[in-house]
Amino acid sequence: MGDILVVAEHLNGALDESTFELIGMANDLGNSVVAFIGGSDDMIGQLGAASKVVRVDAGADFNPETYGAALVAVADHVNPQVVLTSGSSMGMELANMLSAQKSWPLAVAATKVSIDGDVKAESALFGGKIIATTNLGSGPCVVAVVAGSAPADAGRKDGRPAVESVDMPATAGKVTFKKLIMPESADVDITTKDVLVAIGRGIGSKDDIEVAEELAEALDAAVAASRPIIDAGWLPKSRQVGKSGLKVKPKLYIALGISGAPEHLEGMKNSSTIIAINSDKNAPIFDVAHYGMVADLFDVVEELTEALD
Repeated sequence: MGDILVVAEHLNGALDESTFELIGMANDLGNSVVAFIGGSDDMIGQLGAASKVVRVDAGADFNPETYGAALVAVADHVNPQVVLTSGSSMGMELANMLSAQKSWPLAVAATKVSIDGDVKAESALFGGKIIATTNLGSGPCVVAVVAGSAPADAGRKDGRPAVESVDMPATAGKVTFKKLIMPESADVDITTKDVLVAIGRGIGSKDDIEVAEELAEALDAAVAASRPIIDAGWLPKSRQVGKSGLKVKPKLYIALGISGAPEHLEGMKNSSTIIAINSDKNAPIFDVAHYGMVADLFDVVEELTEALD
């Protein structure tokens, strides 16, 4: 078996949780785990769960041109059986570039990876209603993994692993990093809340959000939402949970009318207790919920709010 190369994703000098998830997943596969990092050496001490770290001076800030070239150079150096990236915008960009330049097969939206001679990846499609298994052959190959697919604690270990350096290859210099523009501060930081009441398409209309807000007030909670609610302009971006929003780990997560697409699940599946209310008995949200009810959310929420009052 060849090594598993994990792309360590970071922003503003801090490693993303997905990095530790991927290292833990890679260790479970039984192969030697090599982490690629293109930023500051200060972060290497957090990668103790990897067997080895390969560093490239690609700059502290993400630039797809330089980081893509660096990853290709590291892949040539390591000759891995599998390369694991996160399913984030950064991870997907690097996965696509590596796959195209090396002509290696690529699987995306993966939630599970296994190696039994051949490398196989399970991907959740169409809101999790279809699970597709892709046989990527014996390798090398690339897999972009949905965040939250593995526990981060399994890949979190302090200690300085063996470190190797690879020279940064020359690039065309067509892309230049200018600055990172952070989103405006939110009215409520949903990542700090112990209780969240989250709404999805099932809420029906903007006017009906008031029902969820009343329940949230009774629970001393905040209202969060899945992406369709944000895209409709019913709530600000700061309330979005999921792949393109925020990751939350409250003690209690109440999902109202949320179907449970993989993009949303990766942002909340590690909540201590998940309660889902949905009229669709086949909604994927029930696969991660600790308690579920197939019912009209308005009937349940109104009764619950009255009982709490």
